[in-house]
Amino acid sequence: MVVTTARQKFDELRARPEGVTPAELDDLWARLAPARAEDILGEWQGDDFATGHKLHDQLVASNWFGKTFVSAFDAKPLICRDADGNLYSDKKSGNGEATLWNIEFRGEVTATMVYNGAPIFDHFKRVDDRTLMGIMNGKPELVLDNGQHYYFLLERVS
Repeated sequence: MVVTTARQKFDELRARPEGVTPAELDDLWARLAPARAEDILGEWQGDDFATGHKLHDQLVASNWFGKTFVSAFDAKPLICRDADGNLYSDKKSGNGEATLWNIEFRGEVTATMVYNGAPIFDHFKRVDDRTLMGIMNGKPELVLDNGQHYYFLLERVS
């Protein structure tokens, strides 16, 4: 899949008001290029796909903004907004922070954020230079909803 086609499909699935199926997202995921941990350092604003996954409501309730990757050993998975609109790392909800690794997932080595205090992994692939697609993976009772992964996206903050 060429980059413009992948980007178009990504945008189409993201914008669908009626929602998107995990199978459609899996198909898109399989066509994207793996990201490398060392290439995704920086600040990222997050969003998710309308799959109806239970984690969507939890992230909305926490005022989730995105993720920050300071270095391989300093990753902040839950950057949220406080009541005054200030950004902070929600270490309590995330049970700590995280690290970045290049780990195999679905037969490919890709950038993966490993939560320090929970058996959770966020795997990332590139949509383009400014956009990542993510899949939350880990202990089923923590991340799966009716057997389905949580799919999200990150856009680089300028």
